[in-house]
Amino acid sequence: MYLEDLSDLIMECVDEHFGFSRYAERLARSANSFDELYEALQKEYTFIDELLINLLKEKMHRLQPQLVAISVPFPGNLYASLRCGQWIKANFPQTKIAMGGGFANTELRSLSDPRVFEFYDFITLDDGEAPIENLLKHVQGEASQEGLKRTFTLNNGEVSYHNNAACHDYKQGQVGTPDYADLLLDQYISAIEVVNPMHRMWSDGRWNKLTMAHGCYWGKCTFCDISLDYIRVYEPIAASLLCDRMEEIIAQTGQNGFHFVDEAAPPALMRALALEIIRRKLTVSWWTNVRFEKSFTRDLCLLLKTSGCIAVSGGLEVASDRLLELIQKGITVAQVAQVNRNFTEAGIMVHAYLMYGFPTQTEQETIDSLEMIRQMFKTGILQSAFWHLFTMTAHSPVGMDPAKYKVKKETELTGAFANNDIVHIDESGADHETFGFGLKKSLFNYMHGLCLDDPLQKWFEFKVPKTKVAPDYIEKCLLEDIYVTPKPTSKVVWLGKQPKVEHFTKSKKGNTWEMTSLTFQDRREKVSISVSQPQGKWLAEMLEKLSISNPKTFTLQEVKDSYAAAELEDFELFWDNKPVSTLYKFGLLKL
Repeated sequence: MYLEDLSDLIMECVDEHFGFSRYAERLARSANSFDELYEALQKEYTFIDELLINLLKEKMHRLQPQLVAISVPFPGNLYASLRCGQWIKANFPQTKIAMGGGFANTELRSLSDPRVFEFYDFITLDDGEAPIENLLKHVQGEASQEGLKRTFTLNNGEVSYHNNAACHDYKQGQVGTPDYADLLLDQYISAIEVVNPMHRMWSDGRWNKLTMAHGCYWGKCTFCDISLDYIRVYEPIAASLLCDRMEEIIAQTGQNGFHFVDEAAPPALMRALALEIIRRKLTVSWWTNVRFEKSFTRDLCLLLKTSGCIAVSGGLEVASDRLLELIQKGITVAQVAQVNRNFTEAGIMVHAYLMYGFPTQTEQETIDSLEMIRQMFKTGILQSAFWHLFTMTAHSPVGMDPAKYKVKKETELTGAFANNDIVHIDESGADHETFGFGLKKSLFNYMHGLCLDDPLQKWFEFKVPKTKVAPDYIEKCLLEDIYVTPKPTSKVVWLGKQPKVEHFTKSKKGNTWEMTSLTFQDRREKVSISVSQPQGKWLAEMLEKLSISNPKTFTLQEVKDSYAAAELEDFELFWDNKPVSTLYKFGLLKL
């Protein structure tokens, strides 16, 4: 709050464009025309511009680079990058300037305004390795413009696009480990925007960034840019290589916290990564983005927690089954509740991305969605969330076929500069923007554990419909048994210590049995189970094979085959009932 006060003061008295995590963002948001940005760039430097250029000046004089490549991930980075390009062109005319990053990849795919090239020489799209490699060859005179990969240039006053089809992108296993060597990691500010422990993870402290998989394994959500390569081209990375990269980064930065910035981390790869982390005895904390799908069983969540996973964030979007189907999210509200319960009970915090204003969403659905969220906070299965207003983008299914979703584009004109966010008209839905303040205010309170029993009308200054969701809907969802029969290909893993094995004889009414006692101990409790000696011998040996420390993992079918090979009977009766079922509390997992 102190920093926010400082920010307000700077904006009022020094620079209207100032922000701690963005600068001049308003100029770049939905900038179909380059006019306003171009006009701002002709003005005298602001105080913040002076600071920026002084830092750039020192670097340029010291390094004398041939090429400066500027990443622009968000609209709030665009103006500053243009100022940098402008100064470099005026003072180092021999240096070439390239721009890439998320803003270019989504907004500038139809760029045609030549004035942009008064600030950059090249603009590259999508994965940067191959484009930059070809760009370096071109800058150093080793290749012509025709050899450039996914790159815009200016030729004879017109914007040209070059895409050398003979040049292929690098596989994710080949791109190497991120290098943090020149970043001033000890000089970044940690700020707590909200004391909620999950919400503060974005800005309190820092995380080493990695990706488990390029693109999205689901790739169907209708609001998402699924036609673009950064979503469409799915390519996972081997768990062993991921762990190699984690170890390299820990050695370089001295920090063992990781944020995997996947579009949606694949559950199977998360499982493999968790097993690899545990086998290597790495002490790490990590979190990532997921789809709230049924693959996140109780056992998988416990494994992830054991490996150091402390939180997940995922898109619940609109907590309405009708709209989730329209979004093609592939999940239901009940399923999300059950999965979130599995994460929470394992000790993993959950953050949900929420959306309001999806095409055809009614006032009733907005209020019912808020009620679902209230119940999730009330039952303790959701720790943090954030509402976003739906934006129609040019590369999403909704943007490419608005009529299918009963919305219209305000204009069919294509701008000469940025073209991604599309202003649209939703004639059948609610007046979505009026709900924004109330939705965000309710969440702010829910994240602090406040007002969880208050009526929803409290958050809005206008009359809203009463919710049609039963007050115990989420509670009932959590009571449903979502036990899924494990497949024969499921992995079986033992996280616990090896048991203490003792043999004894049991007598009853003149009958005697040779028995085995296996005693298991964890930090909290000790338990002993008794089985017949042949079963005890097999179980002790099998737990050793199933130990997480072994590189080989066994499937449930292999465990069953081993039981049969030992000439033991009734595997299901033995494995799925007491006493073996007791071991699930001590680290026996079916994944």
